[in-house]
Amino acid sequence: MTLHRFFSIALRLLLPACLAVLTACQKSGGGARQFAFVTNGVDPFWTLAEQGVKAAAAENQMDVKVLMPAGGAVEQKSMLEDLLTRGTTGIAVSPIDAANQVDLLNEVAGRSILITHDSDAPASNREVFIGVNNYDAGRMCGQLVKEALPQGGAVMIFIGRLEQDNSRLRRQGVIDELLDRSHDPSRFDPPGGEIKGERYTVLGTLTDNFDRALAKANVEDTLSRFPDVGCLIGLFAYNPPAILEALEQAGKMGKVKVAAFDEAERTLQGIRDGQVQGTVVQNPYMYGFRSVEVLKALAAGDRTVVPADKFINVPARQIRKDTVDEFWKDLNAKLGK
Repeated sequence: MTLHRFFSIALRLLLPACLAVLTACQKSGGGARQFAFVTNGVDPFWTLAEQGVKAAAAENQMDVKVLMPAGGAVEQKSMLEDLLTRGTTGIAVSPIDAANQVDLLNEVAGRSILITHDSDAPASNREVFIGVNNYDAGRMCGQLVKEALPQGGAVMIFIGRLEQDNSRLRRQGVIDELLDRSHDPSRFDPPGGEIKGERYTVLGTLTDNFDRALAKANVEDTLSRFPDVGCLIGLFAYNPPAILEALEQAGKMGKVKVAAFDEAERTLQGIRDGQVQGTVVQNPYMYGFRSVEVLKALAAGDRTVVPADKFINVPARQIRKDTVDEFWKDLNAKLGK
């Protein structure tokens, strides 16, 4: 065998191994490992998640950057690409448009450790999803509506966007609960037009794409077009405060029921004051904390943190007037207030 042929064969044999080592080095960040927690927007909800990230990062002596895109999917994409360029070891992200971000997310998963939180991207190669069962949480919100309107009535749903996996599931859970349907997270009712049940009628679903002014305008338009609406349902953190502001200015506070999602201060005060029936809360603090813990374990090669179904459930809860003070006290403690 000639020397040239020997080196040619050796190169072919060694090249795959070298590429594997290179990929591992990219995913581990080489020396100082860097991690990132990427949200799907800017909101006090994510400020609470950031506190969880900081607490876990300090406890585990990790370098974790928190990024909050204000410009939707375009800015989130730019953030993820920049993180890859910087050789980030692991990334936890709440995808804004999971169905249309699969290629992007798979690129991230190929060059870094990828997990999702808050909103999943089940069609991607992410390692695990950390969050609530949003369909079940939506049904929990539907139960609050039933408590507020036990005789039935017309309702309107308000939400930021429906492209997110959590949004679609959350909304569908509310609708299925109100219509007393079977448990089926794969069901999807198009957002346009009324959906009638025996006791409840869903007038529609209005989106605002995180535009707070539009969120309030949607409520104002509903009050004008449907003067007999019985309950307004806000499914993103800022929606219930927008609902309350519009009701107050229209002189309809207390005349129209409110069911909420998440733990905005105005929402919690509304529960205290009897203006909101209740809210379904997630645990964004633990989204941040657990994301950091899981990224650390995966970076160390520990896959025992990934359940068989690739879902780490952080249970949702219903908060009503009898539990709001205790919940709010714990919330403020986590925020250092």
